Amino acid sequence: MAYAYDDQNIFAKILRGEIPNTTVLETDHTLAFRDIHPQAPDHILVIPKGRYVSHDHFALEATEAEVLDFMRVTGRICAELGVQPGLGGQGFRIISNAGVHGVQEVPHYHLHILAGRPLGRMLAPA
Repeated sequence: MAYAYDDQNIFAKILRGEIPNTTVLETDHTLAFRDIHPQAPDHILVIPKGRYVSHDHFALEATEAEVLDFMRVTGRICAELGVQPGLGGQGFRIISNAGVHGVQEVPHYHLHILAGRPLGRMLAPA
């Protein structure tokens, strides 16, 4: 089964330079930028430059170079924000939504790095 990618989604437009962003870090394979509706003092979106819809799509079909770069960019951002709990930071949360049940709003794989305040529990007990 092939994943259907919508090249008119907002992140595709950002990657093409049609919509501005506040870039935090950019590499050959990855773009990270500040969320325009931050849910925490630090709210960074990290997206691959490839046409991937969700985490599973990226994990299954991205090249090793894309996956490694994406992961290293995520680590670099946490280091630059000073939020790494093992290195004196207060911690962070990474979220990636996928599909209807995951409430994914943009059909381009992305993760959110949230930090800068206590974030509470991720889900309420059932």
